[in-house]
Amino acid sequence: MSEEEKLLKEAKKLPWEDRLLHKNWKVRNEANIDLASLCDSITDPKDSRLREIAPFFKKTVADSNAPVQDKALDALIAFLKAADADAGRYAKEICDAIVAKCLTGRPKTVEKAQAAFMLWVELEAVDVFLDSMEKAIKNKVAKAVVPAIDVMFQALSEFGAKVIPPKRILKMLPELFDHQDQYVRASSKGLTLELCRWIGKDPVKSILFEKMRDTMKKELEAEIVNVMGTAKPSRKIRSEQDREPEHEAVSEAAAGTGAVEDSAADTPQEIDEYELVDPVDILTPLEKSGFWDGVKATKWSERKEAVAELTKLASTKKIAPGDFTEVCRTLKKLVTDVNIAVAVEAIQAIGNLARGLRTHFSGSSRFLLPILLEKLKEKKPALTESLTQTLQAMHKAGCLNLVDIVEDVKTGTKNKVPLVRSLTLNWVTFCIETSNRAVILKVHKDYVPIFMECLNDGTPDVRDAAFSALTAVAKSVGMRPLERSLEKLDDVRRKKLAEMIAGSGSAVSDVTSSAAVQNSGRAVSSTEFSEASFVRKSAASMLSGKRPVSSAPANKKGASVKSGNNKKVDGAGRLETAKLTEPPEDIEPAEMSLEEIESRLGTLIQADIISQLKSALWKERLEAISSLKQLVQGLQGLDQSVEIFIRLLCAIPGWNEKNVQVQQQAIEVVTYLASNATKFPKKCVVLCLLGISERVADIKTRAHAMKCLTTFSEAVGPGFVFERLYKIMKEHKNPKVLSEGLLWMVSAVEDFGVSHLKLKDLIDFCKDTGLQSSAAATRNATIKVLGALHKFIGPDIKGFLTDVKPALLSALDAEYEKNPFEGASAAPKKTVRASESTSLSVGGLDGLPREDISGKITPNLLKSLESPDWKVRLESIEAVNKILEEANKRIQPTGTGELFSALKGRLYDSNKNLIMATLTTIGGVASALGPAVEKASKGILSDILKCLGDNKKHMRESTLSTLDAWNAAVHFDKMVPYITSALTDAKLGAEGRKDLFDWSSRQLSGLSDFSDAVHLLKPAATAMMDKSSDVRKAAEGCIGEILRVSGQEIIEKNIKDIQGPALALILERVKPYSSFQESIESSKGVSIGVAPKTNTKVAKSTSNGVPKHGNRAVVSRAIPTKGLRPETILSVQDIAVQSQALLNVKDSNKEERERMVVRKFKFEEPRVDQIQDLENDMMKYFREDLHRRLLSTDFKKQVDGLEMLQKALPSIGKEIIEVLDILLRWFVLQFCKSNTTCLLKVLEFLPELFDSLKGEAYALTESEAAIFLPCLIEKVGHNIEKVREKMRDLTKQIVQMYSATKCYPYILEGLRSKNNRTRIECVDLVGFLIDHHGAEISGQLKSLQIVASLTTERDGEIRKAALNTLATGYKILGEDIWRYVGKLTDAQKSMLDDRFKWKVREMEKKREGRPGEARAALRRSVRENGPDVAEQSGEIPQSVSGSILARKSYGQPDLNMERHLIPRVLVGVSGPTNWNEALDIISFGSPEQSVEGMKVVCHELTQATNDPEGSLIDELIKDADRLVSCLANKVAKTFDFSLTGASSRSCKYVLNTLMQTFQNKRLAHAVKENTLDDLITELLLWLLDERVPHMDDGSQLLKALNVLMLKILDNADRTSSFVVLINLLRPLDPSRWPSPATNETFAARNQKFSDLVVKCLIKLTKVLQSTIYDVDLDRILQSIHVYLQELGMEEIRRRAGADDKPLRMVKTVLHELVKLRGAAIKGHLSLVPIDMKPQPIILAYIDLNLETLAAARMLTSTGPGQAHWGDAGTNNPAPANNSADAQLKQELAAIFKKIADKQTCTIGLYELYRITQLYPKMEKNAAAGRTPSSLPISTPPPASLTVSSPEFAPLSPVHTNSLNDSKSFSAKSEPTNLNLPPSFTDNRASNVINTRVLASENALLDQRNERFISGVTSGTLDAIRERMKSMQLAAAAGNTDYGTQPVMSVNDSLNLGQTRTLDHPVMENPAQGGVLPMDEKALSGLQARMERLKNGALESL
Repeated sequence: MSEEEKLLKEAKKLPWEDRLLHKNWKVRNEANIDLASLCDSITDPKDSRLREIAPFFKKTVADSNAPVQDKALDALIAFLKAADADAGRYAKEICDAIVAKCLTGRPKTVEKAQAAFMLWVELEAVDVFLDSMEKAIKNKVAKAVVPAIDVMFQALSEFGAKVIPPKRILKMLPELFDHQDQYVRASSKGLTLELCRWIGKDPVKSILFEKMRDTMKKELEAEIVNVMGTAKPSRKIRSEQDREPEHEAVSEAAAGTGAVEDSAADTPQEIDEYELVDPVDILTPLEKSGFWDGVKATKWSERKEAVAELTKLASTKKIAPGDFTEVCRTLKKLVTDVNIAVAVEAIQAIGNLARGLRTHFSGSSRFLLPILLEKLKEKKPALTESLTQTLQAMHKAGCLNLVDIVEDVKTGTKNKVPLVRSLTLNWVTFCIETSNRAVILKVHKDYVPIFMECLNDGTPDVRDAAFSALTAVAKSVGMRPLERSLEKLDDVRRKKLAEMIAGSGSAVSDVTSSAAVQNSGRAVSSTEFSEASFVRKSAASMLSGKRPVSSAPANKKGASVKSGNNKKVDGAGRLETAKLTEPPEDIEPAEMSLEEIESRLGTLIQADIISQLKSALWKERLEAISSLKQLVQGLQGLDQSVEIFIRLLCAIPGWNEKNVQVQQQAIEVVTYLASNATKFPKKCVVLCLLGISERVADIKTRAHAMKCLTTFSEAVGPGFVFERLYKIMKEHKNPKVLSEGLLWMVSAVEDFGVSHLKLKDLIDFCKDTGLQSSAAATRNATIKVLGALHKFIGPDIKGFLTDVKPALLSALDAEYEKNPFEGASAAPKKTVRASESTSLSVGGLDGLPREDISGKITPNLLKSLESPDWKVRLESIEAVNKILEEANKRIQPTGTGELFSALKGRLYDSNKNLIMATLTTIGGVASALGPAVEKASKGILSDILKCLGDNKKHMRESTLSTLDAWNAAVHFDKMVPYITSALTDAKLGAEGRKDLFDWSSRQLSGLSDFSDAVHLLKPAATAMMDKSSDVRKAAEGCIGEILRVSGQEIIEKNIKDIQGPALALILERVKPYSSFQESIESSKGVSIGVAPKTNTKVAKSTSNGVPKHGNRAVVSRAIPTKGLRPETILSVQDIAVQSQALLNVKDSNKEERERMVVRKFKFEEPRVDQIQDLENDMMKYFREDLHRRLLSTDFKKQVDGLEMLQKALPSIGKEIIEVLDILLRWFVLQFCKSNTTCLLKVLEFLPELFDSLKGEAYALTESEAAIFLPCLIEKVGHNIEKVREKMRDLTKQIVQMYSATKCYPYILEGLRSKNNRTRIECVDLVGFLIDHHGAEISGQLKSLQIVASLTTERDGEIRKAALNTLATGYKILGEDIWRYVGKLTDAQKSMLDDRFKWKVREMEKKREGRPGEARAALRRSVRENGPDVAEQSGEIPQSVSGSILARKSYGQPDLNMERHLIPRVLVGVSGPTNWNEALDIISFGSPEQSVEGMKVVCHELTQATNDPEGSLIDELIKDADRLVSCLANKVAKTFDFSLTGASSRSCKYVLNTLMQTFQNKRLAHAVKENTLDDLITELLLWLLDERVPHMDDGSQLLKALNVLMLKILDNADRTSSFVVLINLLRPLDPSRWPSPATNETFAARNQKFSDLVVKCLIKLTKVLQSTIYDVDLDRILQSIHVYLQELGMEEIRRRAGADDKPLRMVKTVLHELVKLRGAAIKGHLSLVPIDMKPQPIILAYIDLNLETLAAARMLTSTGPGQAHWGDAGTNNPAPANNSADAQLKQELAAIFKKIADKQTCTIGLYELYRITQLYPKMEKNAAAGRTPSSLPISTPPPASLTVSSPEFAPLSPVHTNSLNDSKSFSAKSEPTNLNLPPSFTDNRASNVINTRVLASENALLDQRNERFISGVTSGTLDAIRERMKSMQLAAAAGNTDYGTQPVMSVNDSLNLGQTRTLDHPVMENPAQGGVLPMDEKALSGLQARMERLKNGALESL
């Protein structure tokens, strides 16, 4: 045997799944072949094997190997032929796979794929098929699209439009018309033509032609002309095939009228175009068109145009239903419009609305009808015509029917205007002619008297119209209704009416019309036959010139043979087809004489036998019959001679033979012939039957005769024998024939069952003949027959015997008890040989006749089921019961779909009694329908199951009775999916779930093997964790039954999803299967990620139920469910783990867990997956003995676990914080359970836990609050008072430690609870919060509306609690409370008034003052004394005094410019009244409160911006920094608040206010550096926060943050921006990051933050060229210096190698500065200690940049460069490129800039003084506004400015602390430029040192009192004085070279006179270039100050 053969042989042993998905294609090929043969061998569509193999096809048909794919499709086709409609559940996946993989394959593959699709359609998976086709036609490969169109074409042509909805295909076609492939277009045309055959040409044209190109339209129009006749389906869906009787082969001659009926039935139903088009909404465009304004216009033309627009819109074929009430009211007015044109247009609009809305317009039609009939009085032809058309349209569209309009017609016919009377009658005539006969039969009694009355009218037109109406009635229903009425008429009128009726041809109408129908039917069928004589396979073949090759004629009868469900081979199918075409067997025997019989016998029999049979001696006859018997038994080829032998025996000895022995022998011969003949003719049975039945009556021959009858039944079927016996037994004179015949029937029923019998005939025979007999024996025999039938049919038989006498009924009941219903298990003992006898097979129960009740389910009945009157609804339900009774509780499914829809509505009735009545009726309908109920019921079972959610026991019992009836009708497996979904529905309630589990258990207990029960396993397992013990118990019982009826294999497959106690139960039940248990454990282990080896160990170590200590860690991971945990806790184990920590928080990732928490205020019960996650977390972080106890199902062990925690609580405070979220989740789980002991223990532990947290200074995070608070609030209304008290205290404790503001939304949600007690408690808690935390929740007081609404509740306790809370609110708020309670009824107001008065009296008694006084007084005191008082009174919210935000608040607002304390103003009812109050609210209010403050600020800012004078903005500039500081702090608070789930309104307001502030440049410049630092940091952090996008309007907030950031960079002071951003390049303090953080490292987050800062710096650096003179270069260079120094050279080198972005950015800024300023940059290093050792790093970088840029010739020419940083006195630099004049101008510009600023005025004056000392000529020139151009000025090196000692800080008195410079002063200060020539350095060294010491001391002082310092410090003044003295000494020494000394202006910013007008608003018009122009007054003032400086008078400073 080769390897391949071995492989194939081995593979055959594998399961189907492994074989079908094997890697070897040959194995897969073989598997598919075997699968196909298996499917062919299956005869029962319910075979479980079909369900097992069905899921494999989705993969097999997608096989990559083409031959294997081919075979897979063969197997699928075989499967679909064997299966039934249940296979439809797999259709979607398989069809999608075929579409994806099979339509582009080989032609054979495509054909098979199409065949598979056709079989899916046959199995009623039409929707799935069309869904797949929608995907297929979108394939990019045209080759795949054509087969898809072809298969739709085949499906439509074979199954017809009734099965394949044309609407779906019509939607697909438009996109195919424009396809690029010509074959696709051709196929789509063909499909369109096929649609024309089914739904008509006009609908296709109107729907499709507007969507196609003109060329396509022309081509199709040419093709449509060739489409002839209508189509008929040639193939039926499987369910119809099953219903179709298999004995359809009846001869055409016998069929007669049947053929006519058949053709009539097969004529296709006319498809209404209305149903094919999509509805169009016209109300929306009508609104937009200005209709409502137009119809009210005074001009008639405008009114007409408005209505014309409506007419145009309403002319669409189908209008979407909507509220047209107002439209109709308007039209009603317009119908009576004075202008005829408007009225005509309105009437036409009504007609169009009626056509487009149809039944949806019925209410409006009845509303408009009276006015339309009244309007008929108008004689204008246009008006009359439009009225007639509209009225006719209203009736044709079904808006009005004759039943509804009787009263309107009566009114119309009594109108005083004759024209109204006649036209009304004409319209009614039209309505009668177009209504069906049933309606007219119903209403003719109402109308005929009206018409008769009108015959006496004085106007001829009215009389003629009345005659026409009567004629129409007669034509429709015949003359009978008119006979009585005609008697009252006089002869003339009677004669005229008779003539009119005769003239209309009504007398012969019935005959002629039916004949016409027959003829037309035949004509159609003949054309159809010729059309169907060839089978079209492709859609393109429909096009002209493309007829396919003719195939075998598709005989209609042959087509009815089941193609899908035929279990035989094709040969058998052909044989059956041939048989069906054979003429039926002749059963009536012809007369034949004895001579003829003898001649036919010929040599078969000896002549002496015949002669002996004729003998008169009985012995001879006996001998002859014995010889005949032997002869017959030895005869070969008996079949040809059977009939002649029978005829011989009937003739001689004949049935009148007196000798018993001869008679017995004769009967035995007949019996032998019947049993041994291959085909025993029915005529032989007919010949013998009368004689045999008489022999049955004789006791001597009875046994032989009965045996003979049984043999006949085996030969030709009992149905035929019974049918013939009825007549014989009924008419026979001997009563014994009847009684004994019935007894034989009993044995026949027991032998053959009822499948071959026509039960209706048998029951009728028993009822009408047997039970009516006077002979007791006959009646008893009949009772036995019915008893035998009961065994097979069951209780349904009783429905057919309701009218039997009570005595007989009781006898029947006794017989039924002896023969209990066995159903399918009652198998027949004998079988029928004759194959055609199966033609009677109707199968088991369905043999009982079923009545079609569709005619009785009238629209009126359905309508009355929806009636608003409950009595009418009840009557309708009873009417349905009556219909079932009349139909003997056996009905057909036809027409029951609408009935079920109507009954479904009643299941939600407001009247509970009606629901119970409906349930009983549905049960009755289900019993009456039998198995067909499943398809007819439209899923009503799910609605029935919802009734189990009712808390009334009677309702649930009714529901269970209905379920019993349903289960009796269909098998339990059909109900399982509905039950599964019902059990997972939370609304079902505990009692409902319990009842349903119990009911399911009862059903399962009656089954022995039921694999579908496994679907119930998961809901039952979930219910094992239900808080109701009854549910848990019921679920446990159900699981037991499920395990019993499901195989171990199935349980093993489904165990993976089972968790919790259910798993333990399952494992316990299947203990014998240890290997099974091991596999479960190992599978669980693998899912957690433990290696397989470990699993084996775990399984062994836990085999005895207790894990061994050595494997503890492994076990805890490998068994993550409660079920697998040992429930017995051994002390040994506990001792073993005592040494370990109680909580293991080493690997805890709390932030990650909290990120997964969904923050909702409403409580939802924990889901199974959440409980599982909780268990896993507890096992991970809690010690084994602790988690075993806490997760135990025994409450005592849980209490033990809590005690362990309680004892350890003081020592594990820190650890418990890390796992607090897990603990809170466990507490929630305990709250949801019903054990009180455990709950009380939890409530004892929780206050201690929260006290411990308070001791640790820990506040709950928002996630923890979201886990615990919703549950606590929901359960606070516990039914035990003690528990309620504890929960109430706990809630108040949490409010104290968390935040009243944040707790409040949770409590408000509790007010919406369904639990009354919860609502009462929550109302009380609201009162508590108002009383104790009123200020905190003041922004949320609008919620008092909810409390106020509770005063209308029925429950007195709730009303009382609500009134008390509102009274508390009144106490605090006073009369302001009325603004918060919303709109109230008078009764509510009165209640509140009474309660408030009572409260006032109570307050007076307790001397608490007046309501609202305390609040008002507090406001006043806060305004006057600051927040201290408020804090003492507890009014300041926690959020102010101690921040509870997760992120620390940095950069405290610098609010103490002018005062030490800011008053805290509580929000008034009307909001803040002024700017200061608004700022206070923004600072201290909650996020919601601060919105009011921001509104005021925005308003002020807008006014200031629009102020033309600018005075308002000047005022605001003073507070700009304070405002931005408040808002910067508020950003974090508002965003944190919104992250709790609140609205993002406050965030939007903060960002908008900031945007408005920074849009104004003057305001933006007034913002200080440290405030800007806080703001920029905050904004960038929120830009990076991952939670922002998930907030309410998160994307908008991100956009706003971005735009605001750009606005700040544009308008804020650029120096400050540069300094802040460079400082932010350093790593951020971890505490600044938001919490909860992501699992990123701080390094990664800092990287992102730095990237964002770099982007901001890039934006600033890009525009440096244009803004270089707006920035303070000294400050920027100082920031760069500090940044580089902090890094150090080593770090810089390392980062340079790693391409560090922040460092690169700093270098870029420096490079850009050097590039723009050139060597002059060195003049801006006043704040850099350039003499420190080692030299500052920045200097090296400046030199490097200068060299590089000089080499590249990119330097800006500014002045002489410096090669070295040493003493430059000896250096002789090259002459300056710029003139000395320009240099001096620059110097002066910088000085005047400083003078212009208050802060630096003194320094500026000093520098000016120095300049004048150096250049005496300057004073005069300066006064004249000029500077000399010939003065040589050079720049000294920086070394001349400082002492060489590095021990002291730089000289600059401002530069006290280089690292914290930006934060050392509250007011912005400019650097002081105190620079002397180098020759004076030594003389003043000591002074300088003193100055520095002072400066450093003062710097410390500055840092301590930074909020209070303004202006220049005393240290600065001392330094200035020292320097002044030095200068005076130098002047006295008379240095002659003073003028030639190189002097440097440190702050050489080339500002060219641009002063800081933003900082000093007095100077409004600075010069744009050159020296600042000054008037004489200013100059004289300056000179005076300079004189004082000369004299040393600095004290004035």
